[in-house]
Amino acid sequence: MRITLSSEAIRTLGGGKALTDYIASIPRIFDSEGEMVYDSRNRIKVFNAPNGVLLNVKRYHVPTHLNRLIYSWGIRKPKGKRAFEYAAMLLAAGIDTPAGLAYFEERNAWGLLGYSYLVTPHLTGRRMLYEMVETGEHDYAGIAAGLADFTARMHEAGFLHLDYSPGNILWSPTVEGYSFSVIDINRMRIGPVSMHDGLRNLRRLWGPKHFFTAIVHRYAVLRGFDPAVSKQFALAQRARFWKRYGRRHDISFQLDL
Repeated sequence: MRITLSSEAIRTLGGGKALTDYIASIPRIFDSEGEMVYDSRNRIKVFNAPNGVLLNVKRYHVPTHLNRLIYSWGIRKPKGKRAFEYAAMLLAAGIDTPAGLAYFEERNAWGLLGYSYLVTPHLTGRRMLYEMVETGEHDYAGIAAGLADFTARMHEAGFLHLDYSPGNILWSPTVEGYSFSVIDINRMRIGPVSMHDGLRNLRRLWGPKHFFTAIVHRYAVLRGFDPAVSKQFALAQRARFWKRYGRRHDISFQLDL
């Protein structure tokens, strides 16, 4: 078992040795304890740790075939390790995401990667962007402005989330407006984010067309792009993405393209 712990992140939760020891036990107790919140190839469970701390634990499936060799030999970092490291980088840049508390890798006798585990704090009081529709029409402008600000800051800091979709964006109301976080961050590109790359990154967002264009307009202004040109490009990219997606998948919500 290969173990990476972030003592600093654990301390921010008020955890001492008891919490550290509990986190270290997670691979051993994963199958028998915790509440399942997602069950597919990868599994996500919530654990109630000492002092009432809630932990979110994602167990990544055992890679198959060539990918197992690629991850095991260090040609490419495993998904959980990337997410653990990217979390520290995002937080250092002021971009909110759940902190990586621990990362574990199981290896067999030949050093081949088995299950891997990512441990983060379980966020409460936050909703996925999918749930934005529940807020009502009157809140769209505020959420659009807040999301544009958050996205522009992330891109200006040199982070491009390659699965920037409503399921990976969390939000909650605050006194000042709205706060946002990103999750499922194992697929990131680090480096300068161009106008086209940044606008294309918004294409997975859905909801009323005026909500999307409000995001694009503010994003363009914040990054110094022409708003009219940005809207035209972003709307075309969005329509192209969802039309292609719709040919391969059933879409269970109404799109306003």
